[in-house]
Amino acid sequence: MIHCATAAEAEVVMGRPMTWAEAAWFRYSATTPDYCLYSHNIVILLIVYTLAPLPLALLELRAPAKLTSPYKLQPHVRHSPAAFLRCYWATARVLLLTVGALQLVSYPAVKMVGIRTGLPLPSVGEMVSQLTVYFLVEDYLGYWIHRLLHTEWGYTKIHHVHHEFAAPISFAAPYAHWAEVLILGFPAFAGPALVPCHMTTFWFWFVIRHIEAIETHSGFDFPFNPTKFIPFYGGAEFHDYHHRVGRRSQSNFASVFTFCDYLYGTDKGYRYHKASLAKVKDMENCNDKKGRNDAINSEKQD
Repeated sequence: MIHCATAAEAEVVMGRPMTWAEAAWFRYSATTPDYCLYSHNIVILLIVYTLAPLPLALLELRAPAKLTSPYKLQPHVRHSPAAFLRCYWATARVLLLTVGALQLVSYPAVKMVGIRTGLPLPSVGEMVSQLTVYFLVEDYLGYWIHRLLHTEWGYTKIHHVHHEFAAPISFAAPYAHWAEVLILGFPAFAGPALVPCHMTTFWFWFVIRHIEAIETHSGFDFPFNPTKFIPFYGGAEFHDYHHRVGRRSQSNFASVFTFCDYLYGTDKGYRYHKASLAKVKDMENCNDKKGRNDAINSEKQD
């Protein structure tokens, strides 16, 4: 990690010219204390939470039902604008009071684990490898915490708030009891604690993780979604089933991938549900085909 007084000095220490990104970072970070750089997290989180769900929210609120129903996982449920606003304000308040307060006291832990702010900036390969580790660590730890939240005490006292949206919406991704927001912060921070990164990677990790949560709570399953190419990715359909079942749910606890639920046998209800839907679809296709054949035979007889 390089901390230098001037850009020329930084280039001498690195043994190469700075990239445009490194030059921009140097100009910004040189006059900004590390604590303030870390505190950017809450601002970034609130901006992402406000803007990223908007297209999906507008799609549900403004687009004709005929256009959206084929992609809506629970097409019979249509939330009102008031429900969206209530969800947004309640969640923004909890995020500001819990994550914001946590920012004030957690900076020593960030420094202790080795989150760096100096040059050089991480390469794309370094960021991708670290983010992969963070997703895997968070998914595994989050799986077990989620299972604990579905015990009688955990659900009644804490997790029931998140399940108020049996048909989830994009703004409901972090909609939860304040204690749950704090508890789930642990698996999110565990990855960077195990594999320390640059502050920019740290920011990007929370941005991309939040966007992923928005996508899985969107209530839509689009066939052209690029996440379908990610191996073992659960997605909106996987998590929507968990919300639909609600309190009784003992399936689909993992937040991102499907392998924990598969390994520990907590995807059986979901697989049975999928198999049942496939049978119903096959029967409908067979009936349609039979109906067409009957109509053709009737025309021939006439």
